[in-house]
Amino acid sequence: MESRDIYITKFDLVRLKELLEVGISFKERDREYLESLQNELDRAHIVEPTAIPDNVVTMNSQVRLKDMETGEEKSYTLVFPSDADIEKNQISILAPIGTAILGYRVGDTVDWLVPAGKRKVRIEEILYQPEAAGRYDL
Repeated sequence: MESRDIYITKFDLVRLKELLEVGISFKERDREYLESLQNELDRAHIVEPTAIPDNVVTMNSQVRLKDMETGEEKSYTLVFPSDADIEKNQISILAPIGTAILGYRVGDTVDWLVPAGKRKVRIEEILYQPEAAGRYDL
């Protein structure tokens, strides 16, 4: 998989590290996803919430993704595991697609491994980003 620069706010970093600390000690079945998230955090550029570009996927961002194989487009909100609800198109940061899109920009193509092989999506648009809306408490 191609590795690009990703950006994460300091606020998101603190909350995601807390999630990792709790998750790694209690959830053996999610260990692979937690380790994947840790790897993304380790390589990310950490910025102040007020300095994050408005075209970067942050926590609680709503994004429109295009499946590069099928051409299908769907919108999702990237949330913490406790808020995940696929019926409301709210995907967990611990879902493979959630971890894969965190910190990437509009126009980036992101791929990740799934049991059936590799999936690839392009980030078409950020419909809502808390930081761009002046919300630094989400």
